[in-house]
Amino acid sequence: MASMPHAPMTPAAATMREFTLRGVLLGAVLTLLFTAANVYLGLRVGITFATSIPAAVISMAVLRFFSNSNILENNIVQTIASAAGTLAAIIFVLPGLVMIGWWNGFPYWTTLAVCAIGGTLGVMFSVPLRRALVTGSDLPYPEGVAAAEVLKVGAASEEGAEENARGLATILFSSLAAAAFALLAAMRLVAVDIAHFFRVGSGASGVSVSLSMALIGVGHLVGLTVGIAMLIGMLTSWAVLVPWLTAAQGVGADVAATATTVFRGQVRFIGAGTIGVAAVWTLLKILKPIIGGIRGQIAASRARASGEVLVLTERDLSVGVVGGTIVLSLIPIAILLWLFLAPTVLAPDAAVLIGGMLIYMLIIGAIIAAVCGYMAGLIGASNSPVSGVGILAVLGAAVLLGLVYGTGGDPGRAQALAAFALFTTAIVFSIATISNDNLQDLKTGQLVGATPWRQQAALVLGVIFGSIVIAPVLDLLNVAFGFQGAPGAGPNALAAPQAALISSLALGVLGGNIDWSLISLGAGLGVAVIVIDEILLRTTKKKYHLPPLAVGMGIYLPMALTLLIPVGALIGRAYEKWAERQRDPEFSKRMGVLAATGLIVGESLFGVLFAGIVAGSGTDAPLAVVGEDFEHIATFTAAAGFIAIIWWLYARTKRAAV
Repeated sequence: MASMPHAPMTPAAATMREFTLRGVLLGAVLTLLFTAANVYLGLRVGITFATSIPAAVISMAVLRFFSNSNILENNIVQTIASAAGTLAAIIFVLPGLVMIGWWNGFPYWTTLAVCAIGGTLGVMFSVPLRRALVTGSDLPYPEGVAAAEVLKVGAASEEGAEENARGLATILFSSLAAAAFALLAAMRLVAVDIAHFFRVGSGASGVSVSLSMALIGVGHLVGLTVGIAMLIGMLTSWAVLVPWLTAAQGVGADVAATATTVFRGQVRFIGAGTIGVAAVWTLLKILKPIIGGIRGQIAASRARASGEVLVLTERDLSVGVVGGTIVLSLIPIAILLWLFLAPTVLAPDAAVLIGGMLIYMLIIGAIIAAVCGYMAGLIGASNSPVSGVGILAVLGAAVLLGLVYGTGGDPGRAQALAAFALFTTAIVFSIATISNDNLQDLKTGQLVGATPWRQQAALVLGVIFGSIVIAPVLDLLNVAFGFQGAPGAGPNALAAPQAALISSLALGVLGGNIDWSLISLGAGLGVAVIVIDEILLRTTKKKYHLPPLAVGMGIYLPMALTLLIPVGALIGRAYEKWAERQRDPEFSKRMGVLAATGLIVGESLFGVLFAGIVAGSGTDAPLAVVGEDFEHIATFTAAAGFIAIIWWLYARTKRAAV
């Protein structure tokens, strides 16, 4: 795993104010705005934006007008606002209830409660993981490190140190470069998504890329090991699985449609199986440090109870608060499940179903919190395939219901069971998304000297603020556009790809028509990768590593979102090799991290701005200045411009570093 210099801030941070009313209010406003934008974009294109870094940049710009603002206050703002990017991922599950015809809209208080309670549980489940996966781990946490770099440079630049000034300039230049390219894409002067599909023997395959500066930045930050693993997973999908499966079923006149359909309908299920096995293996490997983290938290709570003063940076929410919140949360969850079941054919068995699902949520919630936290550390919260975790969660719920009630049979009962599985998964999915984000935020806090319990409390606030806006935005989009595949959907219906996949999976299991061979094949691939990884670790003395989860991600994620990550990792490795030969290697490496950070910052900020423009204008391309006939020229200008900007940016960073 690529190592990066990121020492924590000094203990002087203990004298700074972290929780302030203005910080909470600013975090609330940013959370409301970013959540609304992410819900819209996620349903339209299937992705959401990470909001920690944009929130940190905006917070520094706003709070700088107050003379006593500080880095820890800005960190609390970004912690609150980070819930917007992650909690909005609930759209990968909840629309499924509309797609299968169970809901006509999104009941406000029910949707708010699902998001708020599940998100709060996500925070609580991840508290014991901080010592195991943050302070006691060498995971890279690319977005957490990037957010910390932004905060530190922004705070230090006021002191006028030359190195900090150069670092701030590097972030600004790379941010502007990424935003400028994204603006050209929005104007359709350059093509963001480039794809070409072709026949391979009797099958089909394709090559696609999303020209995203942020993906280059992510690749630089995660390092070459993860980049290579994702590349191997991607090649497994598109060089092996897609050609093989398309050849088996035959390729029609539309090669692109055939390859894309096979990838979405079959290969992603194989990838889900690989992720599932890798996730279980990952959990088994980190079980010891997790137990150690829980013991450490208990010891810390006892020390505080006996009057011992702990260092601020080691103070988590107490075991009593965490355990009490988890237990008390079961009451409103049970009420939600009862209200959901009462008007259905499953009402006579409500007590058994509720009891079983509460136990399932506790067990699977704890497992998913650990796995999602690990994935956040490995590749970043916004790039973690939490929708893959959603697939595993709905599979587990559907299989348990199928064992009790059987599969197939009465379509009405199968629909009710599928709806209940989706509703349960929505709560579990909220746990997954927030635990995925919480550890990333705690990594940022570790690097800037923040107090963990204050960050954990801030994220609970962010969960509540985000939950307030999700239901009305979902309802608005459902009324205006509808969702593809849902009853009454119009011609401009939103794709909601993850929700479509997860709802199809629930109906497939309980309707008795799912292809288990695909998931089994993925599980077999996962076992093979684990064996290869263990052989590499033992024969090379841990010099080489093939992270199974990263391979699974490469299989599951679309090539367009994967291809540039290994490219960015290769660029990052080349830059670090150059930095090691300089007079001050650590500062030179830090400048590379800042350049990569800026790529994420610039594209994220522009993405949020563009989301607002799209939502306000009601059109997909409000900034377009050319028509579709410009597409061929835009493809050429995109490739040339993208390469030129990346080359110029790293050349400029090298000059600034020396």
